[in-house]
Amino acid sequence: TLHTSTDDQFGFASVTEEINEAVLKNDQPAAAARINELMMKEKNITLNIAITGESGAGKSTFVNALRGLCDDDEGAAPTGVTESSMDPKPHFHPDYPNVILWDLPGIGTLKYPADSYLRYVGFEKYDFFIIIAAARFKENDVKLAQEIQRMKKKFYFVRSKIDNDINAERRKRDFSAERTLTEIRDDCVKGLRGLGIESPQVFLVSSFELHLYHFSLLHETLDRDLPAHKRDALLCATPNINPEIIRKKKQALKSKIKYWATLSAAGAAVPVPGLSIVVDAALLVGVVTDYVHAFGLDIPSLKRLSARTGVPYADLCAVIISPLAAANITTELLLKVIAQLESVAALIAAEKVFRWIPFIGIPIAMGLSSTKTIKDQILNLILDKLTEDAQRVFKKALG
Repeated sequence: TLHTSTDDQFGFASVTEEINEAVLKNDQPAAAARINELMMKEKNITLNIAITGESGAGKSTFVNALRGLCDDDEGAAPTGVTESSMDPKPHFHPDYPNVILWDLPGIGTLKYPADSYLRYVGFEKYDFFIIIAAARFKENDVKLAQEIQRMKKKFYFVRSKIDNDINAERRKRDFSAERTLTEIRDDCVKGLRGLGIESPQVFLVSSFELHLYHFSLLHETLDRDLPAHKRDALLCATPNINPEIIRKKKQALKSKIKYWATLSAAGAAVPVPGLSIVVDAALLVGVVTDYVHAFGLDIPSLKRLSARTGVPYADLCAVIISPLAAANITTELLLKVIAQLESVAALIAAEKVFRWIPFIGIPIAMGLSSTKTIKDQILNLILDKLTEDAQRVFKKALG
């Protein structure tokens, strides 16, 4: 995602071209410097998501669900039957503080009348708007959507609390969940069209069961509509609502391995047998820690998942195989895991031997430590194992 024209204004395309050129010239220090610049740019990308709608629509609960929190968790957005957001309030993702969900006050309140709402809430800073309703969308929702559209930003209609509707219909003898969802969505679309929205995008969501109904479709739509440089931020912050999300996370993380491996190799030319792995361990610890958090396999995320699903934390941990998941990742732990990776053991042994060959040894060892060898293999193997663990945890908790 770093080579599209959308990224040019942020300098990503030019930086990656310089990295590729430096790698071809075997200029590892230059490549490392540009990779550092690229990673800092990515780290500083912010994604501001506006959650709005009428009072009582379930905005705060939706904000909490997107952050992987229960309503009673520490740091959760306050919820209740009355309007809890009298001013725009930012809620930072617990693992990705650059992803900010804004719980906006209800449209049409005395303090925020619909015709001046966007000016009051600071329209410019948001990347897109999610307009939530617990029943039918109303005139104020449409007025807001039309104003957002006029200012050339994206908006999406989310019909919340859909689990309540399904449970109410379930009592009927001829109950069909699929038919009920179709009827609700068609009714929402018809109502919005009647109020002046030509092609409304409506998604039916339960904040308590994001893996059900239309949240996956919402994520796919956002992924398609967002600029390329912001997609990974949304992806990593999205809960593991289905196996496809986990696969996409793996793909996004895998695409950066070549950069991490090059950065690692640039500092690996230490003429001591086998020491390059130790030198790189601190960098690799950071990368692997990012993998664990992206997949929700860190201890706090697993405990939050347990609280949301009712599956005991111990049961979630029981299906995990990698010693790097549900653990405090240290240099010692990572080196122990690396030592047990059979497919890289031969390369590490070869590196130790080649380090001792005068004049030839160090360049060969540097080559073995490059993008396509030891570091690349280590990160790919660890990523594979953590992906498998994420799939197992998902199946245990929600499958």
